[in-house]
Amino acid sequence: MGKFNKSGKRGMPELNTSSLPDLIFSLLFFFMMITTMREVTLKVQFRAPQGTELEKLEKKSLVTFIYIGKPTAQFQKQMGSETRIQLNDKFEDVSAVQDYIYQERENMKEEDQPFMTVSLKVDKETKMGIVTDVKQALRQAYALNINYSATQRQ
Repeated sequence: MGKFNKSGKRGMPELNTSSLPDLIFSLLFFFMMITTMREVTLKVQFRAPQGTELEKLEKKSLVTFIYIGKPTAQFQKQMGSETRIQLNDKFEDVSAVQDYIYQERENMKEEDQPFMTVSLKVDKETKMGIVTDVKQALRQAYALNINYSATQRQ
């Protein structure tokens, strides 16, 4: 018969940490894949108009956004409450739209440049005068593919 030692000091076995880096990198990779980065912080109020004949944009990397609306509450003290144009994270005038389009076109691959689409995200309370001015600037910049953002009418 074997002899069992009950009075012996048995230590706690060490924790095996050899697979810990694999686990950490798996979690890191998972969160990197599911996280979406916000490209632009909205500084204008944007309530999309409703439409019936809507199409989803296929390739979002070819889309450049222009936001038009009244400044949000935190920017109304600085900018006033009249309608403004937001290009990326800055308020701009209509005269800056052409330069913005040229810059965005240069940031694209050369083979994708002819397929560039400009999406106008215009607040539903905005007057058409400023939208027409932006469309004229887009026409002068040869950005002829224009999309209006809207929500589905219920």
